[in-house]
Amino acid sequence: MKIAEVFSSLQGEGLTSGYPTVFIRLAGCNLACTYCDTPASRTGGEEFNVDQLVDQVLNEKPLYVCITGGEPLLQSDEVANLAERLILAGKKVSIETNGTIPFDMLPEEVSICMDVKCPSSGEKSNLTLLSALKPKDSVKFVVGTDEDLTYAQSVIENYSIHAEIFISPVYGTDYQHIAAYILKQNLPARLQLQLHKFIGMP
Repeated sequence: MKIAEVFSSLQGEGLTSGYPTVFIRLAGCNLACTYCDTPASRTGGEEFNVDQLVDQVLNEKPLYVCITGGEPLLQSDEVANLAERLILAGKKVSIETNGTIPFDMLPEEVSICMDVKCPSSGEKSNLTLLSALKPKDSVKFVVGTDEDLTYAQSVIENYSIHAEIFISPVYGTDYQHIAAYILKQNLPARLQLQLHKFIGMP
């Protein structure tokens, strides 16, 4: 597997925000979002096998493990094996994906966070994948413009989503404006700020 980095930090986003978490960042991505905050993970990476990764993660203290990228499902077979091994070892595993690759190969216990790409990203997700998400999963809309907000609202209103929904402002944008939009439109979503960036952690 091509790995960009493995580190422990506080989870800054999603259902387990605030919890100590081991992050496994895979290298390689099939998108190039304009606001990408981990551009170095799009290419390169160091070769690891699953046994090495499991050993390294189990040497870390946090219960939670987040497999992210890049786009981790570009290495779906290895990711599914890794997730299963970590779950069997007692870890709680989540996977962040850009919503372009089906995730039905993953163990049932995995919590999926599908990052639906809004217009300002310059990319698109496969919205038909939303129907595969379950209540233990989540959907994230990263928004930076009014066009992003109206797009997110349209998706929320026109697709059956059973997962928890988050609206996540691009770091440094007008958080109050985005919060006011969520409130005015009464969106069934939670505002999510990137906790790790505000406290200066990776």
